[in-house]
Amino acid sequence: MASRTAVSLAVGALLACGLAAPQAAAATPAHSCSRWVDIDSFSDALDKTTFDGTFVGNLSALAVDRDGDLAALSDRSALFTLDRRTRQPESVVPLADENGQPLDSEGLVVDRDGTRLVTSETEPSVRRYAPDGRLLGRLPVPDALRVAPAGRATSNATFEGLTLQPGGRTLVASMEQPLSGDQADLVRFQTWQRTRGEFALAAQYAYRVDVGLGVAEVTATGDGRLLVLERGFTSGVGNTIRLYLADPRGATDVSRVDELSGQDVRLVRKTPLADLEDCPSLGATAKQPQLNPLLDNIEGMAVLGTAPGGRLRLLLVSDDNQNAAQITRLYSLTVALPHR
Repeated sequence: MASRTAVSLAVGALLACGLAAPQAAAATPAHSCSRWVDIDSFSDALDKTTFDGTFVGNLSALAVDRDGDLAALSDRSALFTLDRRTRQPESVVPLADENGQPLDSEGLVVDRDGTRLVTSETEPSVRRYAPDGRLLGRLPVPDALRVAPAGRATSNATFEGLTLQPGGRTLVASMEQPLSGDQADLVRFQTWQRTRGEFALAAQYAYRVDVGLGVAEVTATGDGRLLVLERGFTSGVGNTIRLYLADPRGATDVSRVDELSGQDVRLVRKTPLADLEDCPSLGATAKQPQLNPLLDNIEGMAVLGTAPGGRLRLLLVSDDNQNAAQITRLYSLTVALPHR
């Protein structure tokens, strides 16, 4: 880590003198996090700002709207629209449950008709909203995934991620942490299949998470696979953020398995793409201890399109928890996917 920091400082000094630009333009190793992932830039422009009287922070999910703008979901029941180019807020709508109460909103999908699908960790739930924030309906959730005592899930550790597979028929929600009774490193991915316009419960898969981490987000790659963001935090040390490629094909449907064990089911296959601690800091600063000052509490992720060579353009966002020691930061990355 010390050698990487020294290199970053040296490059920064050269850039300040105008000496390093030709090398930076000619090659990308200075932006490499791994063989698969490059970080292109970051922005703190949204940090500790307000829009239309609403705090712009607590951002837990991102999605691309039908017009190319970005939808950004706050876990304090606010849904922002960000301009596709400037990434500044253009509008915000409040969200609420059937009783008018706020959500612990964590996962977001913009459906093909513009409907917003939003998860809440409270029950957990997946609700459907119109673009103006009107509640339209609610999807079924298996009893076992409900927060105890109704089910076997832990409060604040349920549906953290949500994505829609290509074709719009398969919806996937990722649990952040294991259910009570499941093996301590196995979390469940719940799917729904769209039939005659409605989503019905479908297969459930088991995914092995790294020790000490949880699943913060899941995003479709466009080819049936998933990008999975794993996240953890250690006081005095900082955040751990790792990006994986996951392939559910061939995994066992565990919807009828009461207690998961890695020995009795076929797990979702995962391939490491990058540990974001290994990314260059790009001059970022942190408000609390971090092994890499670029890092913070990253929770949201969206694929924006493709870059030259077929790589994915990926946008991440960190949730500042409306905390002075954390940052609302946007990260632009390009990701090459290993072959199947």
